[in-house]
Amino acid sequence: MAEHRPIFSVRAMCRCLRLHPSGFYAWVKNPLSHRAQEDERQTKLLKEAWEESGNIYGYRKLHDDLCDLGETCCPNRVARLARLAGIYAQIGYKHRPGKYGGKPSVVVDNTLDRQFDVEAPNSVWVTDITYIKTHEGFSYLAVVIDLFSRRIVGWSMQNRQPTDLVLQALLMAVWRRKPTSKVLVHSDQGSQFTSIDWASFLKHHNLEHSMSRRGNCHDNAVAEMSTAE
Repeated sequence: MAEHRPIFSVRAMCRCLRLHPSGFYAWVKNPLSHRAQEDERQTKLLKEAWEESGNIYGYRKLHDDLCDLGETCCPNRVARLARLAGIYAQIGYKHRPGKYGGKPSVVVDNTLDRQFDVEAPNSVWVTDITYIKTHEGFSYLAVVIDLFSRRIVGWSMQNRQPTDLVLQALLMAVWRRKPTSKVLVHSDQGSQFTSIDWASFLKHHNLEHSMSRRGNCHDNAVAEMSTAE
């Protein structure tokens, strides 16, 4: 109809097509349907969540993020929007059995060196994993603590210990604190913290890694004490 407006009147075309002129003018004012507008809005949220994850989350994790934001949508809808937007999970993000056996794949210096008293928030975060016994078995809790306030700024709980467990906790800390300068993140030499995915996430979010010496819990005493309570 819009194409033929120079030739025919809107009322004449609407009469032939059995449409009401108000519907056509509403479309001219806003050509996107409500569903299309929702697709556009939620696709924007998906892209933001995907970029915050370091471009590693797939549609399942992104669906969880949208639900956390109060969005109502099913996993299939998120999968469709992600596919149309070219959003895919990074290959190798899932835990691969046997990958972490033996010597850690990524080991860094103990930059923190037990300097647990810091002068500003969001300058040093420490992280650790503990387990909690429940009626259904064990659950694993990962926490991220700001050394300045000794407050937990990020956490995640699952019934197993993949790298995703600690990435979720660190992602929460990044979302909540939104640091404007580089943050030192200290951990032990657990397999989750020596993974390539962990190192990639830190680099993407301008975070510097510090790591305890092997088998020395005192190098990460604040986090160890917090998860032991």
